[in-house]
Amino acid sequence: MTLDRGGLSRERVPPAFDAGAAAYDRLVAVNPGYHAQLRLSARRLGGAGLRLLDAGCGTGASTAALLTAFPHARITAVDASAGMLAEARRKSWPATVTFVHSRIEDFGAGEDFDGIFAAYLLRNLADPDRQLTAFRTALRPGGRLALHEYSVRDSRRARVVWNLVCGTIVIPAGRLVTGDATLYRHLRRSVLAFDGLGTLAGRLDRAGFTDVRVHPMSGWQRGIAHTVTATAR
Repeated sequence: MTLDRGGLSRERVPPAFDAGAAAYDRLVAVNPGYHAQLRLSARRLGGAGLRLLDAGCGTGASTAALLTAFPHARITAVDASAGMLAEARRKSWPATVTFVHSRIEDFGAGEDFDGIFAAYLLRNLADPDRQLTAFRTALRPGGRLALHEYSVRDSRRARVVWNLVCGTIVIPAGRLVTGDATLYRHLRRSVLAFDGLGTLAGRLDRAGFTDVRVHPMSGWQRGIAHTVTATAR
């Protein structure tokens, strides 16, 4: 059993999302910038093309963001949580969107993607370096990757704000709505334990990406949420 530095085993992350799936959309709606920031990160894929992978799609918020940015794209949306995928599938989607229940580590792409979007995924994986290499392999040469992720290790202010928001809003709201704050305590701890931006950029370089860039967000998540983009060599 592989434990993350927050105490929740990697194997228990998908079941924790299963348990919280029904309330997940209501809880993220507490953050007024949640969907707008996903759309911004999706647009930062640039001219990504028509074959896109949404890695860790959850309830489909990131999938919807991709559709807004690339309305004519064929999107394969993958998630390890059956509960989150069930919530996603209840929504209305065009025929160009396909949902797949799989751990991203086990997903066999079977094609070269033009772009990969991974929102809030990498810090939940046991071996992020291996997954980034797999992403690069799944992309055509010149294909684009966009990671939409929290990273607070490099900024004391960001850590203070993150702890304050989690302690006073996110964890209490999760406990109130679902009766169990396990998933939201994991969210807090996994973000605190995750890479700084320089470390993450180094991982991308070693995995075979070039043109690695960090793009900030605005509002209260300035210095907390980021888009990290890169191009497959």
